[in-house]
Amino acid sequence: MLALMLVAATTSWLCPLVTAQPLCRTRTLRTGKVFPVKEKIQGDRLYFSSGKTHLIKHPCNKNLALYLGRQIFLTKDNFESSLIPFSIPSSMQVGTPEVTSAHFAGSVLLLVVNQKVYVYDYEANFWTASTGIEHPVSHVSGDNCCYSGNSFCMISQANIYFSDSRGYRFQKYAQERRAELVGTLGGIFSFHSLSQVGLLLVDQQMAMFSYSDHPLNRSFGLPFDYDRTLDILIAPGQKGILIFWFQKNLLVSRNSGQLVESVQVREGQRILYNSILKANITIHSVTANENELAVLTRENNLYYGSLGIQSSSLIKFADQNIWSQEAVLMFTDVGMLEILTPLPDMIFPAFDFQKCLLNIQALLMDPQLQAGICKVELLQGEFENKMYTIDMNSQLELTALMIPRPGTLPVPLVMVSNPHSLGLQAVIYEDGYTYNGDTKHRLNISLKQQHHWGRADPNFTSSIKRPTISTITLDIANKEISCVDLKPLTALISVGCDLEKKIVIQNELSACHHGVLDPVALQDNYSYIIEREAYDPNFQGQQAEEDLEVYYPYEKLGCPLLAYYDTPWKPVVELWREGKFQEVVEAEYVLLEMNGLFTYTYSLTAGTAGCSAQPQNWTTITEMAGDTAFFSWDRENYMSCHDPDYHEPLRWPDVPYQILGGPTENKVVFDQRNGIYIFFISIVDPSYSYCHLETTFSVYVYGAFPLSIFPPITIVLLTVATLLSVWLAYMIPQLLHMEQGLEVSGFWARLYQRCRSSCACLWGRC
Repeated sequence: MLALMLVAATTSWLCPLVTAQPLCRTRTLRTGKVFPVKEKIQGDRLYFSSGKTHLIKHPCNKNLALYLGRQIFLTKDNFESSLIPFSIPSSMQVGTPEVTSAHFAGSVLLLVVNQKVYVYDYEANFWTASTGIEHPVSHVSGDNCCYSGNSFCMISQANIYFSDSRGYRFQKYAQERRAELVGTLGGIFSFHSLSQVGLLLVDQQMAMFSYSDHPLNRSFGLPFDYDRTLDILIAPGQKGILIFWFQKNLLVSRNSGQLVESVQVREGQRILYNSILKANITIHSVTANENELAVLTRENNLYYGSLGIQSSSLIKFADQNIWSQEAVLMFTDVGMLEILTPLPDMIFPAFDFQKCLLNIQALLMDPQLQAGICKVELLQGEFENKMYTIDMNSQLELTALMIPRPGTLPVPLVMVSNPHSLGLQAVIYEDGYTYNGDTKHRLNISLKQQHHWGRADPNFTSSIKRPTISTITLDIANKEISCVDLKPLTALISVGCDLEKKIVIQNELSACHHGVLDPVALQDNYSYIIEREAYDPNFQGQQAEEDLEVYYPYEKLGCPLLAYYDTPWKPVVELWREGKFQEVVEAEYVLLEMNGLFTYTYSLTAGTAGCSAQPQNWTTITEMAGDTAFFSWDRENYMSCHDPDYHEPLRWPDVPYQILGGPTENKVVFDQRNGIYIFFISIVDPSYSYCHLETTFSVYVYGAFPLSIFPPITIVLLTVATLLSVWLAYMIPQLLHMEQGLEVSGFWARLYQRCRSSCACLWGRC
């Protein structure tokens, strides 16, 4: 009996301790405060106009964040030290220092203060006002990405301003689309994963997204319920995940607003509410990382959930006194959540910060939450948190390893955030066993442009001419909420220029190899003369006024190629990547002699090349780009004369066709001139690579005899006269020994005597 009483007493003593178990471990940060200092805030103290509190974290720098509340704080050490409230210099003359929106853009912070946009360079501690905005601004948003500095502004009159200079200068954007807007503009967002802009349109209590670029610009996203106090959070990771919330509801979209769905509330495996709206709670703060979601309510409740592939849901932790008006949530790492609250100091102007740290994995161990056991022991891939580039006609291969718990059937799923641009194919197979006997599963993922898979409707794919961005994510579709440490594997895929690529001109038959030129002489400040009749410094094919001396850059060009003047010629262009040969380039390209030499032409004309439209040439490109842009012909401004969408009429079919490679056998034909040519080459085919593949190389043309200084008719007359003289010198002596020759000689002798007598009389000797 005594033993039972002791057990009962012990149990009753322990139960209050269990129920009083704190939800988080609290600590207060108070640094840099030793002696009281009457330090004043420099400038006008900023404050957040909304009654809510927000925390904006830098997408790249995890220690950089902006706290928005009744006080505003900018931290560079993740709030690990006391801070003076954020202020703007009085010289900016902002008037009312009310902040309505803020956004990080690279190394600067953009703030909307009193309906104007200001830029704060936090590295240089420098303030400036943005230019180009003519109307009052209410919101600023932009790319939530480390690789971009674009920013966008929305104003109340539905005028949109765009900046590609990190917010220093703005210009009006998409004014022609204003007639298409249905309802009021409720926000503007740049989705880096889709490489386009999304406009949030509001009509009464419904909202939908409209998009800037093909193919999403052909229709609106599905409408969803909207409240005018709606806040939008772009989850990090560039997966296209948007979180919409206001005080009574919480919505999530996994495809940049095309589809928006409610967040469920669960208890174990049972769904309590299909939406937060039915749970009758008041949301105070929302935060998210690439995989997790947390909500703090005014009812002192903390909800936690995952941004799952199939659906998003939340579970409620135990009720505790954790809410305050200034409290805000933030994730510091995977499964590590903090409740941050600024604390004023009666002596110092700097605020302290109270941090309440929650270990989500430990909290989920509570059996009352019925979180279940994670079905996957290991999910890893070498591509995690890396960036890859897929150029045109290229393919990327990625691999991942998954080890499930025995007796479970997890379903791995691979997704891309921009399926209009990036296509994939995944294959999973068993790949041996672990030391414990668990089966290993290997996943092979093939990625390339959706345009080249050939499996999607052409209207579904993005334009192949412009580069895009997407992410690839590998996650478990039926993953339990307890899989906190099993975060998705994500990589950033740039469908664009591969900077490791370059073109090289094949030089197996060089002039030095055949002894035509001496490599030692070429390296010794070698120079050569271009005659004024052969070049034009303005690249218009007109003779220059004086000869040109050119110093040969041997360090850059090496020994020139060798070409015979009387044989049509074109270079062999090779594609190299990371020092390795890839292929011989068969795409279209153009050449231009860099010193203005025009003593060459092309073997084909516009007509013989089969052009259906007037082809471009260097003259038209120069006129279009400006007189100073002589080498501006590239993939971005090239239009093929064989393209049915190019409607320039073929007016001059006899002009030289200046494009080499591609479907034609066009070649260069040199004039009768020996010498060095230095060519600029540019790949202009827009379907070969997103890179501007350009280089320079040299050619030595040989075998041409010097041109004569006499006209051809003069040479013919001199030749005829010479042959006639030789003939006469032979025939006249022969004729003199014949009868007719004697008569002729007698005639000339008598004529000579008469002329002699006449001349003597003239001189007075008769």
